[in-house]
Amino acid sequence: MAFFVSSHFVLPVLVLLISINRLSSAARVLSMSDQTQGPLLFQYHNGPLLTGRISVNLIWYGKFRPSQRAIVSDFIASVSSRKLATAQPSVATWWKATEKYFNLVKQKRASPLLLSLGTQILDEKYSLGRSLSDKQIVKLASKGGQKDAINVVLTSSDVAVEGFCLNKCGTHGSALGSKSGNMKSKNSRFAYIWVGNSETQCPGYCAWPFHQPIYGPQNPPLVAPNNDVGLDGMVINLASLLAGTATNPFGNGYFQGPKEAPLEAASACPGIYGKGAYPGYAGELLVDSATGASYNARGVNGRKYLLPALFDPSTSTCSTLP
Repeated sequence: MAFFVSSHFVLPVLVLLISINRLSSAARVLSMSDQTQGPLLFQYHNGPLLTGRISVNLIWYGKFRPSQRAIVSDFIASVSSRKLATAQPSVATWWKATEKYFNLVKQKRASPLLLSLGTQILDEKYSLGRSLSDKQIVKLASKGGQKDAINVVLTSSDVAVEGFCLNKCGTHGSALGSKSGNMKSKNSRFAYIWVGNSETQCPGYCAWPFHQPIYGPQNPPLVAPNNDVGLDGMVINLASLLAGTATNPFGNGYFQGPKEAPLEAASACPGIYGKGAYPGYAGELLVDSATGASYNARGVNGRKYLLPALFDPSTSTCSTLP
């Protein structure tokens, strides 16, 4: 059976933005001095990045409607889609920005990272109950195939998870694989992600800017592009964690700051979704004329998403989609 090895967190953006975060295993204080020291300097810690063909397996824990599952599965399918050349800006264009990390490392004999939607596992009967520990999250993640995979656990809005809404909206990490997971050896590791649906527990904490924030400037919330505050919020957090997993899968890749609370490709750019962003304002975004929803990326099946800015290691700045 797999066990927990390391974990990194998606933080609620508003807490970081107003610079009142407590220093803990899940948070890094962003003080005024941090903001005036100039650009962040990401470090490469000599560990492997994810390369080659990687399946993203989705483990749905709790109650999700088919329409909700489609929002996430379409997002994963959009990451490596080649059918969106004319539908810009696209999810695939956003994801392509992560290639800069791989180009800097230039791992020998490494093929480019290509993500694809893998298997989906439904656990609608709450097999481990409705209150989960970090170890139970890893146990759920172990249900997915572990070879050349990222296993994503998504918990429904009625499931409590250790630390959820208190100091994290999701996590990513790695765990030792099992023989049943078709790993190459007993010491092989697989990457996993957990994201919770905050719709009823803390939408102002984990689903901003689609809900009024708990702290900070009280600007009106944006209309969610898929008309689901909880799921559209989950996509934001999943996108951030997916970028972190690709560039820092085992805790020794690309990050800045302490290993226990690293700033990664997306978490280094909290609350930034478009040009001109500032605390309480997500930035200049596209608006759907029919629904009034805000978005910055197009996906497969006519989907629209709001995705976080990614840290550009070549310029040491946060880069948004055009």
